[in-house]
Amino acid sequence: MNTEDKQRFIHRIARQNQLDPEGARIRWSRHGITELVNEGWDRASVEEALQNGKIIEDYPALHRPLPDCLVLGLLATGEPLHAVIAIDEANERLFVVTVYRPSQEEWEDDWQTRK
Repeated sequence: MNTEDKQRFIHRIARQNQLDPEGARIRWSRHGITELVNEGWDRASVEEALQNGKIIEDYPALHRPLPDCLVLGLLATGEPLHAVIAIDEANERLFVVTVYRPSQEEWEDDWQTRK
């Protein structure tokens, strides 16, 4: 799956998850939930941001159980967020590995380019 296909998959699954009363299409790691709480965000806001997120780094699948990538999303407030997303294509779901607020010390103003 190339980067464009991954991005389309993330958008589609995030939209489907929003319509699913159980929200079963997006799973969260323990670390992801911890970081979510630390940032003061809620799951629904982050999952909504994934619907239009952009893959800014695509990680090689070597030594990883699922292909994953770094996604830039914008919360409804316009605040940027980064999410590491693992793609489980076979089961039509996503795993949020972690989320965080990108820092100006590490990222350019576009939040896509590392300094």
